[in-house]
Amino acid sequence: MKTEAVRLYDVNTLKLETFELPAIKKDEILVKVVTDSVCMSTYKAVIQGSKHKRVPENIATNPTIMGHEFSGVIVEVGEEWQDQFTPGEKFAIQPALNYKGSPYAPGYSFEFFGGSATYCIIPREVMELGFLLKYEGEAFYEASLSEPMSCVIGGFHANYHTKTGEYKHYMGIVENGKMALLAGAGPMGLGAIDYALHCDRKPSLLVVTDIDDTRLDRARSLFTQEEAEKQGVQLHFINTMKEADSVKTLMDLSGGEGYDDVFVYAPVRPVIEEGDKILGKDGCMNFFAGPSDTTFNANINFYNVHYTPTHIMGSTGGNADDMIESLDMSSKKLINPAVMLTHIGGINCVIDTILDLPNIPGGKKMIYNEIDMPLTAIDDFEKLGENDPFFKGLAECVKKYNGLWNAEAEKYLLENGKRRD
Repeated sequence: MKTEAVRLYDVNTLKLETFELPAIKKDEILVKVVTDSVCMSTYKAVIQGSKHKRVPENIATNPTIMGHEFSGVIVEVGEEWQDQFTPGEKFAIQPALNYKGSPYAPGYSFEFFGGSATYCIIPREVMELGFLLKYEGEAFYEASLSEPMSCVIGGFHANYHTKTGEYKHYMGIVENGKMALLAGAGPMGLGAIDYALHCDRKPSLLVVTDIDDTRLDRARSLFTQEEAEKQGVQLHFINTMKEADSVKTLMDLSGGEGYDDVFVYAPVRPVIEEGDKILGKDGCMNFFAGPSDTTFNANINFYNVHYTPTHIMGSTGGNADDMIESLDMSSKKLINPAVMLTHIGGINCVIDTILDLPNIPGGKKMIYNEIDMPLTAIDDFEKLGENDPFFKGLAECVKKYNGLWNAEAEKYLLENGKRRD
């Protein structure tokens, strides 16, 4: 079976190549990859190369396939798994393997296993962990986005609180508590807003900050205060750059008590320090955004850590249960991962997208591996459609859904987009 894949050879050295996959072993599964969303974690791996903890040292001679937020269809099942999986079934992947303590994961570490490929091989590690997940939803993009959504969900589950006199950690956000999402109008922040408004353990107050009015305006259009009130949540959006004293503004919104749960979605020192300052008693701040600088630091008030006591922690990734929760909530239309998504493209644009990712505005970038298409903002479909019937059709599909990507648009793309073959 031939595959076309984007592989990492060295720092900032990616190649889109066609090559032969080996025949699968009895404990492996061959899959067709339909969608893969591009993650900032991939960019960090590419700029670090073999210095990245998940990237092997021998990539110059054994390049690894990029991409870890992917979904598709099972093609061939090794005999050990034929009682559990069948060709033709849709799947999603939980990539956070940690198999027997190994840091290796798809999209970083494997020669024949990754999402930036038309076909790849699911190895034994994934199967033993139960991380090949059956997906019964309609659209492949939702299954791909279940991975970043699982990271958001995992962050909510990872926060913890205490009770005076008890040596116990009570896991999860405070129900009916006060929550702040700092730098929260980016793709992961939008997913967090959606989850906070529709999970079974909602805050009563949700404050979302950012420094970009364009991002905040989009967030407001997707999540209105009226809709939040129906969920029992007071929702506020704040541009902290426009506040003379952003800490005071945030504290005033909390009634002067501070916040039970604070999430930081950008690795920016002032944002972290702001989050620390607005924590209330027993408040927990989750530093969600992973920096690429190994010496990155910020000032924390340890007087409050000792006496209040506040909690500082970080989370990265989710587990299989988080991913199953994401898939379940998506299938029940409780959350819509499409709020994270702003760009669509084909496998031909993956290399440029990864290398330039920090400079491309908007949210998640979804790649359709069997399609040849430049990376295109969903907001640009209508303008492009004035001269291109293909984009006109896409624009008509997304217009029906408040400008969001959707199953109808995906079906149209797969039926009408330019095929790689």
